[in-house]
Amino acid sequence: MPDMNDDEQIEELGPPQAVEPEQETLLTPSEAVSHMRIKAPHRANRKLRELLSRANDDDQLKAWWHVANVNAVKRLEINDHSWVHVQVVTNIALKLLRQLTKHKVEPSVVRDYGMTNDDAEMVVTLGALLHDVGMAVHRQGHEDNSLFLAQPKLRALLEGIYEEPEITVIASEVLQAITSHREYGQPLTLESGIVRVADALDMAKGRSRIPFERGRMSIHSLSATAIESVTITDGEEHPIAIQIAMTNSSGIYQVDELLKAKLKGSGLEEYVEVTAHIEAEQEERLVPVYRLEL
Repeated sequence: MPDMNDDEQIEELGPPQAVEPEQETLLTPSEAVSHMRIKAPHRANRKLRELLSRANDDDQLKAWWHVANVNAVKRLEINDHSWVHVQVVTNIALKLLRQLTKHKVEPSVVRDYGMTNDDAEMVVTLGALLHDVGMAVHRQGHEDNSLFLAQPKLRALLEGIYEEPEITVIASEVLQAITSHREYGQPLTLESGIVRVADALDMAKGRSRIPFERGRMSIHSLSATAIESVTITDGEEHPIAIQIAMTNSSGIYQVDELLKAKLKGSGLEEYVEVTAHIEAEQEERLVPVYRLEL
């Protein structure tokens, strides 16, 4: 999970009573949703604070996260797609956006609609909260399934926070972020590119360990277990520096194949520098530092 400054600290993956994603699939729906609570730093953004409160009171939304995780972990035996993943992606997306606005990069809703940075935070948060709800239907085409489920839910979550025509603008921007988070997606906005990259950056410390633990040995499972941590800070030449610590060089696959695929075409390429550090002593002289070329 990325390391943050004190005022940007990503919340822990869950409250103390939270269970592991695999264990959660064994709970009843009521038991599963009862401990879900998304935490993210809303700062002085009152709209975002209200949105997070509504999301945390929405059992339908939480039920989608639970079913998505049952499909992913229990039925398909792939990596976690639970509310924990949603929380991590939400926090990373907000961090990326705030890094960019700190360096005077203008979000698309500001540039194109005369809205504010707070409104851009609403778009990336909603995109993160809803990007994988379609996994509750099926893995195949889940981005399109997410659009189908998210459209009416967006209206419910935004009612009273925005009025027309702004509510339609925000909802449309969120739907674009959802459909663009797929590998071959074509983000047209800064916000949708942020959600896409944030999704790919949920890679730290065993977030994809389930296939490996079940004996499904592949470059995907081996490389996933190699990622130790992800840190997001100011870059030397760019607004964002992403530093990835890994225990062996198989983790380079996560960076060069998976993260690179999400970064390319995201619209964030000119703002990001990515460096991977191999921390295993036996490999230090082989590949001590790896820089992703975009």
